Amino acid sequence: MSASAPVSSPETRTEDRAVPLRRWCTVVHDDPVNTMDYVVWVFRSYFGFSRHLAERRMMQVHTTGRAVVSRGARERMEVDVTAMHSYGLRATIEPEAGDGDDAPGASNDDASREERVRGGFHQADSSRPGGPARSRKDKDDGTSDEPRRRAGRRRTDDEEDEPVLGNPFGFDPAALFGRGGRIRPPRASRGSAGSGSGGSSRPARPDRREHEPGRRPGPLMWTLIILFALGAVVVFLSQTWTEVLWFNQLGFSRVIWTQWIASGVLFVIGFLVMFGAVFAAMTTAYRSREIGLPHDEATRNLEAYRTAVEPLRRPLVWGVPAVLGLLASLWELAPHWREILLALHSRPFGVSDPQFGLDVSFYVFILPVLNVVMSYLGRVVIFAGVASVIVHYLYGGISVARSPHFTRAARVHLAVFLALFCLLRGAGYWLSRYSALYSSNSKFDGAGYTDVNAVIPANAILAAIAVAIAVLFLASVRARSWKLPVTGVVVMVVSALLIGLAYPAVIQKFVVDPNAQREESQYIDRNIKATLAAYGLDGVETSNYAAVTEATAGQLKEDAESTTSIRLLDPNQVSPSFTQFQQNKQYYGFANLLNVDRYRVDGVSRDTVIAVRELNLNGLGSGQSTWINEHTVYTHGYGVVTAYGNTARTDGSPAFWEGGIPSSGDLGEYEPRIYFGQSSPSYSIVGGDDGGSPHELDYPDDAAPSGQVNTTFAGNGGPNVSNPLNRLLYAVRFQEMNILFSQEVRAGSQILYDRNPAERVSKVAPWLTLDGSPYPAVVDHDGDPSTPKRVVWILDGYTTTNNYPYSQHESLEETMSEATGQANLLGAPEESNYVRNSVKAVVDAYDGSVTLYEWDENDPILAAWKAVFPGSVTPMSQMSADLMAHMRYPEDLFKVQRTILASYHVTSAADFYSGGDFWKVPDDPTRDSDPSQVGESPQAPYYLTLQMPGQESASFSLSSVYIPGGSTGRNVLTGFLAVDSETNSGQAGVRNPGYGRIRLLELPRSSNVPGPGQVQNYFNSSTEVSQVLNVLGGLQGSQVIKGNLLTLPVGGGLLYVQPVYVQSSSGTQYPLLRKVLVAFGDKVGFADTLSEALNQVFGGDSGATTGEETVDGDAAAANDTSTTTAPSGEEGGGASAAPTQAPTAQATTAPPTAARTPTAAASPTAGTSTGDPQADLDAALSDAQTAKTDADQAMRDGDLAKLGEAQSRLSDAVDRAIDAQRRLKG
Repeated sequence: MSASAPVSSPETRTEDRAVPLRRWCTVVHDDPVNTMDYVVWVFRSYFGFSRHLAERRMMQVHTTGRAVVSRGARERMEVDVTAMHSYGLRATIEPEAGDGDDAPGASNDDASREERVRGGFHQADSSRPGGPARSRKDKDDGTSDEPRRRAGRRRTDDEEDEPVLGNPFGFDPAALFGRGGRIRPPRASRGSAGSGSGGSSRPARPDRREHEPGRRPGPLMWTLIILFALGAVVVFLSQTWTEVLWFNQLGFSRVIWTQWIASGVLFVIGFLVMFGAVFAAMTTAYRSREIGLPHDEATRNLEAYRTAVEPLRRPLVWGVPAVLGLLASLWELAPHWREILLALHSRPFGVSDPQFGLDVSFYVFILPVLNVVMSYLGRVVIFAGVASVIVHYLYGGISVARSPHFTRAARVHLAVFLALFCLLRGAGYWLSRYSALYSSNSKFDGAGYTDVNAVIPANAILAAIAVAIAVLFLASVRARSWKLPVTGVVVMVVSALLIGLAYPAVIQKFVVDPNAQREESQYIDRNIKATLAAYGLDGVETSNYAAVTEATAGQLKEDAESTTSIRLLDPNQVSPSFTQFQQNKQYYGFANLLNVDRYRVDGVSRDTVIAVRELNLNGLGSGQSTWINEHTVYTHGYGVVTAYGNTARTDGSPAFWEGGIPSSGDLGEYEPRIYFGQSSPSYSIVGGDDGGSPHELDYPDDAAPSGQVNTTFAGNGGPNVSNPLNRLLYAVRFQEMNILFSQEVRAGSQILYDRNPAERVSKVAPWLTLDGSPYPAVVDHDGDPSTPKRVVWILDGYTTTNNYPYSQHESLEETMSEATGQANLLGAPEESNYVRNSVKAVVDAYDGSVTLYEWDENDPILAAWKAVFPGSVTPMSQMSADLMAHMRYPEDLFKVQRTILASYHVTSAADFYSGGDFWKVPDDPTRDSDPSQVGESPQAPYYLTLQMPGQESASFSLSSVYIPGGSTGRNVLTGFLAVDSETNSGQAGVRNPGYGRIRLLELPRSSNVPGPGQVQNYFNSSTEVSQVLNVLGGLQGSQVIKGNLLTLPVGGGLLYVQPVYVQSSSGTQYPLLRKVLVAFGDKVGFADTLSEALNQVFGGDSGATTGEETVDGDAAAANDTSTTTAPSGEEGGGASAAPTQAPTAQATTAPPTAARTPTAAASPTAGTSTGDPQADLDAALSDAQTAKTDADQAMRDGDLAKLGEAQSRLSDAVDRAIDAQRRLKG
């Protein structure tokens, strides 16, 4: 194609001047020299066409040999033709076909045309409302009367989004001839470019978007924008910076920063990978598109879609990858920061798996990360591939119409994505070989015979096939044929069905099932060993225990230590009694379930039930429930209450040896204020400069002028809210503006929040699974006798994994649940097959400080977390001796271990496969029996001080029992399990060497020792017992409550003990100990005291020493601190912030009472017999009812003297009723 073309003669120009309205056009002709991309660049650079319009004009030239590119006056067309020549294109000037001097459309709207060209397509003039009609040629061509100049005009969203080709001539003719110049010119006047010899440039048309009024935001809008931005920043900081303050105050700032940084890095990496892959796929597919004119209905439809999508292409190319990257990294990668950090700080277990010989750390630390990475990369490849296919299809690279085809670029892209997908699939097959070692199966977990001999080899073969197919896909790029990779895909699918599914099924059906016990024995043995090791049961001491069932006199003489500590106070039942006697004020309260501990007082260990008197804002009256009261006055609870667990007072109430307000008893001096507890307010503002006038209610005091003593928090328990910024942030966080404006927030004030001990620890140790039910203890935390003791909350923290090879999977939530309720775990995984009590967490109840003590120094998972968060775990050697003495074996861990041991006490692979000797934990017999709920309420384990057979001395232990497994209803004992829970060694940082020692007593299979269900049935069906219980429960308004059924291995057999309580069925309700049930073999004892009941069973003299004999419950040190209050739901009587509050009535003191034996009734005929059994029974029941009514009234009046007298009359009336009923039955 020559560089020049014929132009109009001078005569023609003269004629044109004579007829000024004559319209001309510039026509570009095809040539064999210039490339398509170059022609498109010229059209876009000179005429300002959009890419879509430039490509259409280029294709028109290519397919028809010519195309009209501009229209207008002849002089202007001459300039355009000269410009095309300077670019090296062939161009001519021709009259506009069908347009005369008066042709319609000669005066069309240039602005409308300009907008249509900017949109990348050309609309007919008639589409503009009120616009004149244009010729059909105008509609087809899409050109305008004016050149499409771009200089000095803003770019629109649908314009060039990629670098422009450089000019091969080294200069830009568009600037010379007054056209648009380069695609991205400087913002200058359209006429600023110099004109060439062929003509001069036109003046620029003003940009209406730049000069149109009302587009720029006004002052009000800017103000609103700034306020909105500031509000967003404040809200963001209220959720983030306040967390930094909270962690800094506790000394665990490294935890939050490590967590945020790790999550942020993973998010950024995941986002960049996903965004980069999808963006590259879309842009590469777009750039490699082939351009052609529509030739059938399908391509015309695609052309319409392209026309609609073209203006949105830029937002889509950037927006789709950004959204996918944001969502994928936020939900798929960032939450796995724990796995990534563990892998980076992994520690060896020192144990190899029996199949591949790899250290267990590979499965626990490395393999989960590899699975996460493979999963995420698989999603990246899928999303990028789908995006590429969509773009190729939209721009014609992939066709599924009548003649399906793939362009070379589309074929290359698709082949690459499919090859990558196959490689990732192959990696997945390879990794699944290792995952098989901790997979779940019906009989046992881990790889069995079929897995090892069929599934694992099949996955290796499928991985190799996947890699081979990936190579075939890449090879197809050069071969330009899909035959080989398609064949490979077919082979892979067939192989997956035959090798991956059919072959293992055949092996299982014809090799394993007929010989399962023999073929699976090797792998069952692996499962047994791994499970016992993973749950810490590989050191269980198992012994045979031929329990006797015959009871003889003096049989319990050698078990005095065990019988002395038999607990008669059920911590799950006596909370209402603690509330009734020790609540003091209605704004205090106790937990529903109390805790058991042991305290050494004067060198003697005391079995103790302990409760914390916490703040209960629900007890405030409606007039007292103000923000000031709830968050600045009522800020803390006060003191602990302890009672003997092995005895009670004569009237059946707890024997308190520490209690009252202020606290008094045998514990000694300790800090009683409870600012951090299980029912503390959501937040409190405390401390600061009180000006000598404390405002926080400390405790009620009748001797004080205001009826109460106030205090000011002096610890370091929360972030400082003295400065305005912190006050603002916390006001937003808690949605309470009083924090910002209240004068109660003073210089030095602190805000206490996240006060529940379990939730507090879960924040500083998010890597632990936590027991959500902490227990309290009063300890000498620093080993200094001169400083007051502190109330602390102790929690057990567990490290777990679900990837221990061959170990059995269990749900911690399910196995830790029992009859008292669902397990309250924090951070528990759905399933685990490895668990260690690796951390003991201690939270100070006064200042909320958290200390994580290392408890299992051999746990590799804990070692890895210590490397992730250095300094967050304190060595056990720094634990004080007194604090060590109050540690105990975790009940939740014991529940999991007893569940595992119910099956894994069987260590023979053959016996394990048959399952004939499996056990189960019995249901709690004190619960109402429901056949549909069998197994839903297993009996809770109990803390008791007992001496196991072969043990040198009694120790604080946790125990449970077993009965035969399966669906049988036979309830006989098969085993007794106990773990030594004593930690006290008398030395700081040193644990008792016997701690954690698990002992299992296996009863003979022929044994008929009754289980808990049978014993409870004995109690319920015993004539004497049922008569008494019927009388006690038959009294109007009375209710019988059966306490925990304890089991002890004493006297060569197994002894059962159950306390029986009676409480009112309405009104003020609190249980009082009335009777004790005892069973040994098939003999049942039932009496007022444990000693009497044991003597009934063991021939009149059991030889045992009981707690009632060693401890005088009526002389307990804190009995005189007992008070009675109105029920907590009633209003009134509460102290308020006002210092002039009238003093509350002082508590009365309970008089000392004698032994718990029947006394004479108050009525003149009490204790006498008329000789008529029926008359005696009626009289006794009437007296009992009268005594019950008097006791209730005495309790309401707070008169403990009358209460004790009424209880004695009630006991005597019950005994007379029993005697009369016995005489009636003759």
